[in-house]
Amino acid sequence: MSGTSQLRVVPAWRHGQERLYVCLTDGRNIAWYDREAARVNLLSDDRRDDVLEALGPFLTGEVAVGPPPVPTPAELARLSLHPDDDLAPNRPGEALLVDLDRDPGPTRRLRTDPRRHRLQAERTVGEALDRMDAAGWHALHSLPLPGGDRVHHLLIGPGGLFAVHSLYARRQRVRIADPMVAPGRREPLPLLRRVRADAARASHALTAEVRPVLAVVEPSALTFTVPPREVRVLTDADLGTLLRLGGVLKPADVEALHAMARDRHTWARL
Repeated sequence: MSGTSQLRVVPAWRHGQERLYVCLTDGRNIAWYDREAARVNLLSDDRRDDVLEALGPFLTGEVAVGPPPVPTPAELARLSLHPDDDLAPNRPGEALLVDLDRDPGPTRRLRTDPRRHRLQAERTVGEALDRMDAAGWHALHSLPLPGGDRVHHLLIGPGGLFAVHSLYARRQRVRIADPMVAPGRREPLPLLRRVRADAARASHALTAEVRPVLAVVEPSALTFTVPPREVRVLTDADLGTLLRLGGVLKPADVEALHAMARDRHTWARL
């Protein structure tokens, strides 16, 4: 199926202004129309014609069409953050660290607390992403979303934006049949659906395209029934391949988006 049959237009209020969002059938936004600015903002140029056709009944007068504008210096100045609102100091697995501090669990147990495995995965992936800083990339960790969810890691750099979800799989074979993921002998779970949803929410918060990544930590093997849709699946050892991507964001764009993403209020508005 193609064309506007896959798209729907949803009105919403954001920052006190009405916007018309253009969504796919799974709820992901791919564009929005800002009437006051007379501008159609595209998160990806691939569906430009379909977006304009879907918005046709709502467009009035001449409108500009293109990617979302980068925040101006004046807008960035307003992002001077109180320390409590700055997410940049978050450590990989920050939310799990807080949870374990509040409730360490039994001192003696036959199996390791699964939270500690998840924490190990987020630390491993976070350290790999933090090493990309020298190449002009920024990583943020444990970004809180309304409802108690969170983005494990957000990577911003010349190659674009990536929402990275960590999965502990030490010495386990991981079987992937989109959207199901099964590490070792565990029951398959629709994890890729969650990974795509996190990236979609991040796209909505930052008004920029954020691509989903599943980072599998120390698996013995990865097997795929079919290639996953839209999600990059990488081992922690392969995360450095993202450094080869470029030509998407200029250094000023990277810094502007990083300033937005580190502000707690950016995520609270979702």
